[in-house]
Amino acid sequence: MRTATMTMAMALLALLAGCTGPTGPDLEANKRLVESFNDAVNGADWAALEGIVTDDFKRHSAATPGPPVTSREDFVALQEKFLASFPDQHTSIRQIVAEGDRVAVLATYTGTQTGPLGDFPVTGKVVNVPFLAMFRIEGGKIAELWVEFDNVAILSQLSLFPPPGAGE
Repeated sequence: MRTATMTMAMALLALLAGCTGPTGPDLEANKRLVESFNDAVNGADWAALEGIVTDDFKRHSAATPGPPVTSREDFVALQEKFLASFPDQHTSIRQIVAEGDRVAVLATYTGTQTGPLGDFPVTGKVVNVPFLAMFRIEGGKIAELWVEFDNVAILSQLSLFPPPGAGE
């Protein structure tokens, strides 16, 4: 009798463990969320971001100082500025790693500069630069993004570094 009771108890525990699922975040779902974010940005599908990022989404980057990005609307405005400079911009994810509520990405940004880039003139040249990004997931949406890329590499590829007139 004792063996039957223990067998039933173990079976019940196994059943309950199977019903509760993993206690941590779904890492593959987090990766897919970041891939969906990348697809939305590549396609300038700003409406899709509503289901992907939080309303108070924050973007951090020393590479692009300026007004802080503290909302989905701020992020869209920043992306529209990038599109004005690089209308064919495209980001390709090369590697993606997830742990806990974070997803890290090694990616490549490409684009042709056909619009001014801040104070820099149009060059018509193509950039192809790697960058790193870290996303924080909260409640099934992206809440924060840290992204860093090499501005000197971008400006060098555009023949804008050293800046025109710097040696004079």
